[in-house]
Amino acid sequence: MSNSKKISIGSRILFFGLNLFLIAIVSLLFYLIQPVGTERIIHVPKGGINSIITQLAAQNSNISIGFDKLLLRFFGYPQSGWIDMGGTVLTKADYLYQLSHAKAATRAVTLIPGETAYIFLKQLSKEMNLSFGALWREYERLSQFEDGWIIPETYNIPLGVDEKWLINYLINDSKKRNEALSRELTGGYDEDKWNRILTIASIIQKESADNDEMPIVSSVIHNRLKIRMKLQMDGTLNYGQFSHTKVTPKRIREDISHYNTYAHYGLPESPVCAVSKEAIKAAVNPENSDYLYFVKSENGKHLFTKTYNEHLKNISK
Repeated sequence: MSNSKKISIGSRILFFGLNLFLIAIVSLLFYLIQPVGTERIIHVPKGGINSIITQLAAQNSNISIGFDKLLLRFFGYPQSGWIDMGGTVLTKADYLYQLSHAKAATRAVTLIPGETAYIFLKQLSKEMNLSFGALWREYERLSQFEDGWIIPETYNIPLGVDEKWLINYLINDSKKRNEALSRELTGGYDEDKWNRILTIASIIQKESADNDEMPIVSSVIHNRLKIRMKLQMDGTLNYGQFSHTKVTPKRIREDISHYNTYAHYGLPESPVCAVSKEAIKAAVNPENSDYLYFVKSENGKHLFTKTYNEHLKNISK
């Protein structure tokens, strides 16, 4: 083969290779400018790039597990936590860049066990500068129960979110965790059964002096329910806006809600407050006892008795 022919073939190969390279570059650029719809504020889970991209792809159909994983390695390692994406429609390049470089400012807000959703949303509206009315309407629309559904803990809430986004996040996050907790403690998830467990747990939460008392208080509740005896517990009247209101004889007479266990037999229709895992465990596994009564002693703990006469003696002390 002559040298001129060798040069000609080599030139063609080089030209073909350059064309392929240019096509690849143009294809990549075209891919990177494709629009990606996203929430303005998103939560990036902890973990490696593989697990992060897999979870993001499950939430966003515009994310490619294979190719975007490679591109993200080029842009940088994604940060875990809340990310302010800077908009709701981004190019693919901007989306991947934000995952590895942006961060949202957050504020810590704590829901303690025993507190009501009403008081917690009041707190949120004040600390996050949001409308309580809008928060409450969205909560009533999305929450399975009147109360007790949001998991008590400290939430790091991104600044700048609106009422709808915040309630959606709290409810959806709590839904996953309630279902997981139900499966852990009961072996499955049934909404009606879980509502009953959370309702018992919420009364335990309101009435117990500490975690150690919870299984004993639980036994009193179960024993009274078993013999169709009214629960008659003050804690059930500390619902909603009355979370910190002293229960008086007048209040007991006048409250006509389903929470009034002095007026109605059985459990309230829904939980009274947010509940801890310890209270839920106690609701599922009460102590084996014959106790039907308890009264607070001078040290803040409770004295438990089987008979009403014993109970009256404890009251007189």
